[in-house]
Amino acid sequence: MPPHRTIETLDDIAEGLAHLTDADARLARIADEVQHVPLRRSTPGFAGLASIIVSQQVSKQSADAITGRLTRLVDPLTPENYVAAGEAAWREAGLSRPKQRALLAVCDAIGAGALDLEHLCTIPAEDAVAAMTAVKGIGPWTAEVYLLFAAGHRDIFPAGDLALQAAAADLFALNARPGDKALRAMAESWAPWRGVAARLLWAWYGQRSGRAVLP
Repeated sequence: MPPHRTIETLDDIAEGLAHLTDADARLARIADEVQHVPLRRSTPGFAGLASIIVSQQVSKQSADAITGRLTRLVDPLTPENYVAAGEAAWREAGLSRPKQRALLAVCDAIGAGALDLEHLCTIPAEDAVAAMTAVKGIGPWTAEVYLLFAAGHRDIFPAGDLALQAAAADLFALNARPGDKALRAMAESWAPWRGVAARLLWAWYGQRSGRAVLP
């Protein structure tokens, strides 16, 4: 069992929202506007991490299309099958060279026993992020999004996410998007439910913009 409380059900989302809306009137206001705050849990493992790496710096529509092609070409999407598929399949799926290399580095780390994606879901977030970002091609955003959805950490906030930064700019009436460091500072008061705050902001910004922005 993980040494931390996790988000497992929509009841957990509701509990987090109750805490956040009591603590911050701005979150209470936008919570009233949001139709639904999703749970969005995923299965730990290589396929889930691969989909997050694919989604780095592209639209959700593009990420979905690339992931769909990749999972058709590499079925099932395991480290061994990814390596065996080779560059031709990776290019056909639409993976950029940096993402090809990042996924290959993940496969190598898993094969060497340096990265256990299931075990990472059972340890403190700081340790898990450190282990993941030690692999070339995995940055803080990728690690935090994986732990938020695959591990269900309730207090992770991926402050490097552009949609969260844009949502915060609207929420705090800023002239520009806050950077990673500034947004982390803004989100500190939402502990220990920052994972629910992130889901709320994604849902709110996606509803306002009419775009799918949740990773």
